[in-house]
Amino acid sequence: MEPSTLTQAKPRPAPTRPPIRFDRNELAGAFGDLGTDLPLLIGVIAASGVDSAGVLILFGLMQVFSGLWYRMPMPVQPLKAFAALVIAQKIPGRVIFGGGLAIGVSMFFLSVTGLIDALARLVPKPVVRGIQFGLALQLATLALKEYVPADGVPGFALAAVAFVLTVVLLGNRRWPAALVVITLGAAYALVFKLDLATAQRAIGLHLPSWHVPQTADILTGAVLLALPQIPLSLGNSVLATRQIAADYFPERNLTVRKISFTYSLMNLVSPFLGGFPVCHGSGGMVGHYTFGARTGGSVVIYGGLFLVLGLFFSQGFQQVVQIFPLPILGVLLLFEALTLATLLRDISGRPADLLVALLVGLLCAGLPYGYLVGLVVGTAIYYAMQRGWVGLGR
Repeated sequence: MEPSTLTQAKPRPAPTRPPIRFDRNELAGAFGDLGTDLPLLIGVIAASGVDSAGVLILFGLMQVFSGLWYRMPMPVQPLKAFAALVIAQKIPGRVIFGGGLAIGVSMFFLSVTGLIDALARLVPKPVVRGIQFGLALQLATLALKEYVPADGVPGFALAAVAFVLTVVLLGNRRWPAALVVITLGAAYALVFKLDLATAQRAIGLHLPSWHVPQTADILTGAVLLALPQIPLSLGNSVLATRQIAADYFPERNLTVRKISFTYSLMNLVSPFLGGFPVCHGSGGMVGHYTFGARTGGSVVIYGGLFLVLGLFFSQGFQQVVQIFPLPILGVLLLFEALTLATLLRDISGRPADLLVALLVGLLCAGLPYGYLVGLVVGTAIYYAMQRGWVGLGR
C-alpha cells in the first residue's frame, strides 16, 4: 500500500481551537438565557444596592471569557440560590462579594484536588437527568405564573403570537425563532412602553470600582450564601452542564474539572470589581443551543449586550430593561424548560432510572434546598436499587 493511501486512511483529529461564528443563528441563540438572567440581576441590584455598572460589566466580561475559552455555547449565569437569598434578605454588597470569593475558593479547591471528579463518578446519570428535570419544572413555572401574565390581556396576546412564531420557526436556520420573537418584543416596547426621557437620563459612561472583601464578610458570606448554593452548583452548574455538553458536543470531551475550574476562576476575580457571583448552567447551554447557537459566538454576543448596558446605561438600568415585555421572555423561558425536560428521553426505556429521575426532579423543584435533597436521596435510591435492596420500578 502506498504511503499516500495510508495518509488518506487516517481520521482527521478534532480541531484544538474550534471556530467561533457570529451569524444570525448565533445572534438568535444569544437570547436563549435572557429570561433567566435579567430578572435575577434586576432583583439583586434593587435588593442589595450594589453598583449596577460593576454587576453588568463583570457579567458581560465573564460571558465573553466563557465564549472564547470554551468556543461552544457555554454561557454564564447568576448564582440562583445565592441571588434568591440576597433578594429575600436584602443582603448588602460587601457580604455578596465575600460570599462570591468564598464559593470561588471552594470550587477551586474541588477542581485542583480532583475531588470534583470523584463526585462526578459517584452521581449516576438518572440523578443528573432528574436535576435537569427539576430545573425545567422551575423554569416552566416561572414562565407561566410570573412572566406570561405580567402585562394582562395584551401580554397574553403577545405571548400567544410569540409562542406560535417559535413553534413554526424553531430550528429554522434562515429565520431563527428567538431573533424573530425578540424583534417582536422590541417593537412592542418601542410602541407601547418606551419613555424617551427615562432612556435619555440613563445614558452615561460608568466603570466598575475596586473592592477588597474583608475576612468577616467572607466568613459571613460563606455561611449565609455559599453553603446553600454549593449543592445546586455541583448538581446543575457542573454535573448537569457536563452532561449537556456531552449530549450536544460529544467530540469535545469536556470534563467536570474544567467546568469547575472556570467556575472558580470567575468568582475569584468578580468580587474585586463589584461583580455578582456567577456559574455555568445546563439550562443556559440548552437555551442558547435551542435557539440556534452552535459556537461560542452566541455567548460573546450576549456578553457584549451586558457590557454595553453596564458601560453606558447602568445609571437607569432597572427602568430601561423593564420596558421589554416579560411575556416574550416567558415564551423563551418555556421553550428552554421544554427542551430540558425532553432530555429524559434517553432513560425513558428504563423504568427504574426514569422513576429516580422524576423523583429527583420533583424534590429539586418542590423543596427548600431541593437540589441538595434530590442529589442525596436520588443517589442513595439508585445505588440501593443496584444492590437489590429496593425494587422500585423493577
